[in-house]
Amino acid sequence: MQIILLERIEKLGSIGDVVTVKDGYARNYLLPNKKALRSNAANLKVFEANRAKIEADNAARRGEAEKAGTSVEGMSIVLIRASSNSGQLYGSVSVRDIVEGLNEQGANVTKAMIVLERPIKTIGVFDVRVQLHPEVSVQVKVNVARSPDEADLQAQGVDVMAAMFEQEVSGFTEAFDPNAEPGEIAVEESAEDATEA
Repeated sequence: MQIILLERIEKLGSIGDVVTVKDGYARNYLLPNKKALRSNAANLKVFEANRAKIEADNAARRGEAEKAGTSVEGMSIVLIRASSNSGQLYGSVSVRDIVEGLNEQGANVTKAMIVLERPIKTIGVFDVRVQLHPEVSVQVKVNVARSPDEADLQAQGVDVMAAMFEQEVSGFTEAFDPNAEPGEIAVEESAEDATEA
């Protein structure tokens, strides 16, 4: 289906572009959300007549988004989650969790503004894109940890999982007898055996 874009849409085009999209995408998303018009002679005339107003409205919304973007840019949130010893979360971090964390800090964002490239399923620090306007996006940091102390370490750049596996495990160490045959259990010499020898 041929459509006329009423706003910039990533990977499609900008205002006024006539593009071809799949029928379902146009009927179910672009047309109902007033992001596009069907491309025909009548709609082309209507668009050209209102082009200045549409572009002015877009510029005003972009200006507001850029102001909001200065407060949201670089924001960092901490999400405490349960995870396995390998760092895999029991579940995943959802867009709603990120929105709630940002809005608690005073950002005014909605779920539609959060762009997750892939689900967050491990602990760590992740960069998440917030699309405030089709032409304005900012980055925020999402720090997923098992405890506030771990979150502080991750914020300082420490890889908590690598550090955990590097720690030496003290406790049980097996006795070693270099003369033992394979399969024999090493027996510690008692003080009496040492005096007899």
